[in-house]
Amino acid sequence: MSHRLRTCLPFFLSILGCAVLAGGAFAAAMVETREIRLRVNASFQPLDLPAHSFAPVQFEGYLELAKPGGGPPPALTQMVVDFDRDGRLDVAGLPTCAPEQIAAASVEEARRLCKGAIVGAGKLEALVSLPSGPVPAISPLTLFNGPRQEGHPTVVVHAQTTVPATQTYAIVVPIEKRRGEFRYRATINFPPLAGGLGAITRLQVKIGRRYTAGGVRRSYVAARCSDHILRSHGIFTFANGLVIEGVGLEKYCAQR
Repeated sequence: MSHRLRTCLPFFLSILGCAVLAGGAFAAAMVETREIRLRVNASFQPLDLPAHSFAPVQFEGYLELAKPGGGPPPALTQMVVDFDRDGRLDVAGLPTCAPEQIAAASVEEARRLCKGAIVGAGKLEALVSLPSGPVPAISPLTLFNGPRQEGHPTVVVHAQTTVPATQTYAIVVPIEKRRGEFRYRATINFPPLAGGLGAITRLQVKIGRRYTAGGVRRSYVAARCSDHILRSHGIFTFANGLVIEGVGLEKYCAQR
């Protein structure tokens, strides 16, 4: 049976030790339970943005997962991330990469096959539980602009691990445009890692692509600074039934 931990930013600040580094390059949040310690961190550049129009930005973020006391944490099965209405995604004229094109490709092959569709890169780290004990597994991540699904843009996340055997992942991440405080929702469903023996301990990504389409210079991600704050929100679901909701980040920006 699943059990949920609901949190919010002020609760972090007073109880769980969430830190928001206002005015700096990063904002960070942390939640700790008996089963897991979760930390998320994000930044964007540049920090000064127009108040009303959108300007190109580069986004960086990471997620760290650990088990208090040591050992592999529970396996992350789903991550849902909402992005502020002051952010914008532009895929007009950008090449796409279908997941089947790279489903069996190495990291180098995938990047060669779908070079024009790359929108970001990063790294995946995990612990794989073997009879001899936990073994680390590491893979570069590549993010490709994927084909639309039900009218929504997608990202194809590619990785390849080699512990205990080679396994390739091409995960389709739909990006849904929404109404309300948050403009976009990205939902990542993680397949079993290493045949169910693995648990993610760190995800790190850098997203940003500038390109020309139809004679117009474009940016895959852009943002504005209408109220001096860019917000994001996350929901994390684990194989043991734990759901952590309301993990929020607030990043302060300056108006040009």
